Amino acid sequence: MDGGKRFAVLLCADDSDYIKKRYGGYFGVFVDMLAEEGETWDFFKVANGEFPDDEQIRGFDGFVITGSCNDAHGNDAWICKLISLLKKLDSLNKKVLGICFGHQILCRALGGKTGRAISGWDIGLTTIHLSPSASKFFSALEIPTTLSIIECHRDEVREPPPKAEVIAWSEKTGVEMFRYGDHMMGIQGHPEYTKDILIHLIDRLLQRNFIAESYADELKANLGKVEPDKDPWKKLCTSFLKYTKDTLIHLIDRLLQRNFIADSYAYELKANLGKVEPDKDAWKKLCTSFLKGRL
Repeated sequence: MDGGKRFAVLLCADDSDYIKKRYGGYFGVFVDMLAEEGETWDFFKVANGEFPDDEQIRGFDGFVITGSCNDAHGNDAWICKLISLLKKLDSLNKKVLGICFGHQILCRALGGKTGRAISGWDIGLTTIHLSPSASKFFSALEIPTTLSIIECHRDEVREPPPKAEVIAWSEKTGVEMFRYGDHMMGIQGHPEYTKDILIHLIDRLLQRNFIAESYADELKANLGKVEPDKDPWKKLCTSFLKYTKDTLIHLIDRLLQRNFIADSYAYELKANLGKVEPDKDAWKKLCTSFLKGRL
């Protein structure tokens, strides 16, 4: 376990009794979707003021930002502190995956704009469309160009960060996903959610008078018609958070498109990629040791 990758979930909401009992909290929901053998996963309750220090940050390979009942455009003390943390993670080139509120707060930290969704609440199963560039980037994962995902939000990204690329949209939300460099990505929907979690959230929204009873009944009735694309989302999220082979495959495709390499050579390169993994940790140690005068 000590030699495996380490990840942290930045929890931006308190767990309800139902989520605690059924999944062990939202941390358990994300671990169920993302964790693989040999990895270490930890969490920080940032909404309660628990943040990683600089030494802890250096020890993690990637971070996941969860959803929240708070507004990403708000100025609560913990939200402002989270924005500062995300800017630091960007400067360190750490992998960061933002989900729903996490998607929005990541956008804000990187210079974009968020706010109330013009079209109001978006709750239920939504079909999103991957952009052509995203489809090519994730081509090795055999991800469909359209995916269904559970959504539950009334805020949205209004303007993506400068230099960010919008890689997915839906009929209701213009920025369903964005990438910022190769190390940061936001997803407006909830790839980690199951239908029972969404039903639980609908009931909570109804109890708090955020939505009308007739709308809640309509949402629940519509849930029985289709299933979210859980497996493709899991592939997409884990590939982004943990691996760099998809980047090389993307570059191979670009070289092929520009006629720098032959189709047969491109096919051979992709086939060989599945056989071995690069020695990332060893190279990291060697390079940092040299730069810091430890050799």
